[in-house]
Amino acid sequence: MDNRVISKLVEINAIKLNPANPFTWASGWLSPIYCDNRKVLSYPEARKVVCQKFAEIIRENFKDVEVIAGVATGAIAHGILVAEALDLPFVYVRSAPKKHGLENLIEGDLKPNQKVVVVEDLVSTGLSSLKAVDALREAKANVLGMTAIFTYGFDTAKQNFERYNLPLFTLANYHELMDYALSISMVEQSQLEVLRSWRENPSEWGK
Repeated sequence: MDNRVISKLVEINAIKLNPANPFTWASGWLSPIYCDNRKVLSYPEARKVVCQKFAEIIRENFKDVEVIAGVATGAIAHGILVAEALDLPFVYVRSAPKKHGLENLIEGDLKPNQKVVVVEDLVSTGLSSLKAVDALREAKANVLGMTAIFTYGFDTAKQNFERYNLPLFTLANYHELMDYALSISMVEQSQLEVLRSWRENPSEWGK
């Protein structure tokens, strides 16, 4: 675990844990955790740590990368920072095509067969992230893999990425967060079972 990433996310309240008063996600799921990685952009030190870690992972695992692609909207800024750090071209993938002009789904100059690494801010089930992969593959890009700041580690996400035959590298994950949160007394030992039970069955948890 890279404690630098976890500690910065917690320090700036990008990650909040509240098992007693759970949050409600847009999907309607109740959750003891809320993760907003957009906050990273407002804190230069946290932003630098995240960018450096992204760059390290990409250098180590995707040596042939030619283009960095960010997923709109949460990962556009992170992707630009990583592309700048690696001195690589950048594109981003919209959630839906523009409704005017060229009706682009991918913004930027992407050539067929270019080797692309996708930068994402958060992976839950993986479905929205993999929609970006679909768009890139339809544009004839060679998608090498994806990197993300945080993942909840749901089994369904693992299965979805395996189905796409796409490697996923994250800077931090839910299991690591639990260990860190306990080590700094952010949560008590008695709360860990509640937090772990949510991750096993998030759609039904709290009902």
